[in-house]
Formats: sequence, structure tokens, C-alpha cells
Amino acid sequence: MNKEELRELLEAVSQGELSVDTALTKLKLQPYEDLGFAKIDTHRGIRQGAEEVIFAQGKTVQQLLGITTHMLDNAADSVLLTRLSAQQAQALRQSVKLFYDESAHIGIAGERPQNKNIGNIVIATGGTGDIPVAEEAALTAEYYGNRVTRLYDVGVAGVHRLLDNAETIAGAKVIIAVAGMEGALASVIGGMADCPVIAVPTSVGYGASFHGLSALLSMLNSCACGVSVVNIDNGFGAGYLAGMINKMQERV
Repeated sequence: MNKEELRELLEAVSQGELSVDTALTKLKLQPYEDLGFAKIDTHRGIRQGAEEVIFAQGKTVQQLLGITTHMLDNAADSVLLTRLSAQQAQALRQSVKLFYDESAHIGIAGERPQNKNIGNIVIATGGTGDIPVAEEAALTAEYYGNRVTRLYDVGVAGVHRLLDNAETIAGAKVIIAVAGMEGALASVIGGMADCPVIAVPTSVGYGASFHGLSALLSMLNSCACGVSVVNIDNGFGAGYLAGMINKMQERV
């Protein structure tokens, strides 16, 4: 929708020729901006409540810069970038304001949103090696305004560390359980919590863990109720989903 079409739409609403709800629906169904190498979904924020996120892996710096600057100029005050390498981040900083977390490979271009501390998402990891994936989830959830409580290195090899935090688990609105090896953490937490648990298998582990496949299958076969599973190392997906669940509970 160009500026002239938008003006006509707003004038129709102003003159009573079109209802607000109908106009909103038209805006939600608007197409994308075609940059040639990327088609930017500039109306996703209206349609889904959150702007498009850039998956940086595999993109050139020029492609990232083109997408990011276009979004900042037309659709968003900030842009979330996932799987952003340190080299890509360094290059982007030459042209845009950028927050970057090297551990999580998360970047935020533009103005970093103020955290509204909505609800309470607890993120637990089996070990310290799982923290990069957990931080991807945590920073994603915080980007969208959620309060995050971190419980790191509380795996089943020393389950008393987890049990010592039973009160924190009981107070969560959503829990993200991040673990590699055999992925047992999600089942244990699922048996303790009264809220949704999102399990994130990580690629941490020795040979027979098959780069996270063992943890993925264990989590999919969990006997604990209320446990859902995202893809291997998909901290972003877990953080985004947890934020949606958390905010839905806040509306009740």
C-alpha cells in the first residue's frame, strides 16, 4: 500500500464510508516490500503483534544492512536479528545503532525496547554449556517485554540444585527447559510445574547424543504432561513462544 492508497483508506474511515475494523483488516492483509533479494513483511506487526525478525545466518552484510535499514525507516523502531555473527555485527555497527550479545548471537538494531517485565518466564539449563541457547531465548523474551528469571546449571546430574529452586519454578507463568545430553531436565521440570514447559534440546553432548538428536527424542517422548518441544538449539523459537503464552495469561 503506497501513501496515496493509505490516505484514501484513512479518508474513507474519516467520512464513515469504511469501518475501523474493515480498515484494520485491509492493513493486516497488505503485501510486502520487495527489495529484490528479500521481501520484507512490513505489516507483520499489525497482523501478528510483532515485527518481522531477521535470521542473519547465510546473509551478506549488505543484505542485512538493506533489510535492517528499510525496516527501521518504514516499519519498526527496533529490529531483532538472530544467529548474527560477531563479524556481521561489527560491520553493521558502522551504519546502524546495534546492541549485540556474542554468546547468544542476538542483535538488536535501533532503539533497544524497554522491558515491561510482564509476567514471569523461568529459563533453566541443564549445564553451563547450554547457556548460549538459553540466552537466545532470554533476550528474545525480554525484547518482547517479558520478565525473565534465569536458573542456569541446574541439571539432573545434581538434581538438588533444581529442587533448591522449587519455589521459583512454582511461581513461573511459563518455563523454558534447555538441555543437551539426554535432555532429562524438561521431564523433571514438567513433573514439578503447573505451567506450560517449553523444552529446548541443545547440541551439547558426546558422540551418541548426535548433535542434539538424543535430547530431542527424549523430550518428545517425555512422560510429563504439559511439555512441548522446539527444534534443536532453537532458543529464539522458545523465547518467542514463551512470550506469547506469558502475555495471554496476563490478559486473563
